[in-house]
Amino acid sequence: MSNQRAGKTHRAAASDGLGEMKLRNFFRTCARVVEEESDAQFYFEQLVDHINNGGNISTDDPVAIRRILGV
Repeated sequence: MSNQRAGKTHRAAASDGLGEMKLRNFFRTCARVVEEESDAQFYFEQLVDHINNGGNISTDDPVAIRRILGV
């Protein structure tokens, strides 16, 4: 028998990309709902493409945001 205490355990963070997938699906639905050939549709599609290509949209950098939106 050991004199060592049991180690503290905790659940691992859920970093499986599920939140990003839900956000991508939301943007995809937004692109379908807004009027056809509008600027809003273009920007939503840009966001979906960026996320599909493995990009991250959590940034405050205006240059990065312009690049993501294709402005």
